[in-house]
Amino acid sequence: MLHDLNSYILLRLLLATFLGGVIGLERQLRHKPAGIRTNMLICFGAALFTIISYVMAGEVTGDHTRIAAQIIPGIGFIGAGVVIRERGAVMGITSAATIFVMASIGMAVGAGMLGTAIFATLLVLVALVVLGIAEDRFGLHTQMMTFQLTSSVAPSDLLMAAHKIVEEVRISARHWQTRKVDDAMVVDFEAEVSYPQERELLTKFGTLHAKVEVRPSQP
Repeated sequence: MLHDLNSYILLRLLLATFLGGVIGLERQLRHKPAGIRTNMLICFGAALFTIISYVMAGEVTGDHTRIAAQIIPGIGFIGAGVVIRERGAVMGITSAATIFVMASIGMAVGAGMLGTAIFATLLVLVALVVLGIAEDRFGLHTQMMTFQLTSSVAPSDLLMAAHKIVEEVRISARHWQTRKVDDAMVVDFEAEVSYPQERELLTKFGTLHAKVEVRPSQP
């Protein structure tokens, strides 16, 4: 009987590790802060703590939710660690939310709610993959980008023209800089834009007869 119980516990821990790895793989492929190992360990740990909570309560006749209840505030510290504020933009919210949900899935596996855990994992995949593709396709996702304009015109004229275009597109730009490189004038700025907004900016900047370079902003 004890052997069967231990085997069932091991299977639950393996399932929790697998489900965490599935979600972690998606995060890893999208180059997000919390990848395969992080999500696997979080889901495995939540399942293990839940199992320990049940077993210890049964042996000493205690509250079987006492240990499991501490998982929720504990996972909040890990989630806060992947949220960063960079240049006025908050990044990592989705990764933090994923960590929070993975802990709940691990708890469900530890409590023996295997069907619920598998179904929840599938829903998380739909939210991350399918909705992520939809955001990219319809321009709902934004990214902090650095724009660099190079021209032979006076820096003040190039700066004013760039400011006007940015206002027309109705985006907020920051960290404007002008400098001279050899005989050319360069204007740099950063803006959080969606893909359609980036395309519109590049089209309008093309009327300035300036060389335009765009790259993701460095943290």
